[in-house]
Amino acid sequence: MRHSGVVTDRRPTPPVSPAAPSSPAAPTVEVLRLTAFADGLGGGNPAGVVLDASTLTAADMLRIAAEVGYAETAFVVDPSVAGDDRRVAVRYFSPGAEVPFCGHATIATAVALAERRGVGPFTLVTAVGPVVIETSRAGGDAAAGLVAASFTSVDPVVRDLDPAVADRLLALLGLTHADLDERRPLRESFAGNRHPVVAVRDQRVFDDFRFDPVAVRALMDEQGWAGTITVIHDRGGDGSCSTVVEARNLFPVGAITEDPATGSAAASLGGYLRALDLIAPPARVVVRQGRHVGRPSLLVVDVPVAGGITVTGTATPVLAAPAR
Repeated sequence: MRHSGVVTDRRPTPPVSPAAPSSPAAPTVEVLRLTAFADGLGGGNPAGVVLDASTLTAADMLRIAAEVGYAETAFVVDPSVAGDDRRVAVRYFSPGAEVPFCGHATIATAVALAERRGVGPFTLVTAVGPVVIETSRAGGDAAAGLVAASFTSVDPVVRDLDPAVADRLLALLGLTHADLDERRPLRESFAGNRHPVVAVRDQRVFDDFRFDPVAVRALMDEQGWAGTITVIHDRGGDGSCSTVVEARNLFPVGAITEDPATGSAAASLGGYLRALDLIAPPARVVVRQGRHVGRPSLLVVDVPVAGGITVTGTATPVLAAPAR
């Protein structure tokens, strides 16, 4: 049986502490909970979505994101920019801070908008600039399957990491330069958020490395890495001639240590691969993620010859836990 594609968690915003003033009368908001990029049941990365946050302050949004507890929650602060309901303004919050951009929450927001306003193009005005999103339904008609959404990032920028910072990062992950894939040098890539990209040669080393979340978070904050630390392992090609990469995206915040699916990191990875001539664009990269945290995910990354990187996925309702 086909469902609406969104589920609702409607609740009043909780009281705010004196140190974080909010609006005089904190409104009741509708929080949608979707999981993006799922590769089967139980997979994907959950995100909160508030489709009308026009009355909320930044303190309200931060508090709601902390209560939701997902890596990010997206807030549509203007649901109809200049009267155009296909153009909305969005802000993103983790449980601890505002972030410039979030890929999986963007996919979730686009799917939620498409379910309510119809499939087609949307533009999300974000802190990193306008992000154009195409939405469509499998089969091409309203009675068909899930909504898929594709966002195109800002133009990627790839740069070297300071050698001392690179050494500190590897030490925190328990890795050495000998563990790295010499074909894929350590770099920092930006396509909305800044992500260091660490390519590990051996599958066992990739699967087994561990890290101290507190120390890693301290380094991320120091370096301004608002997204994730992207650790990848090359899986070769597949039958469709796509490049297949498995990723672990480190995002220590609260109880979270690794992100199950990271759209902004996937876009940054596409930019990284193109800048280093590791693919021949136009090319498709399939990113598998989430296995290490029990939430398998699949992100499809299309890399053109120039310009922004396109990331495609779906979003489905987060299933409620069974009653006890």
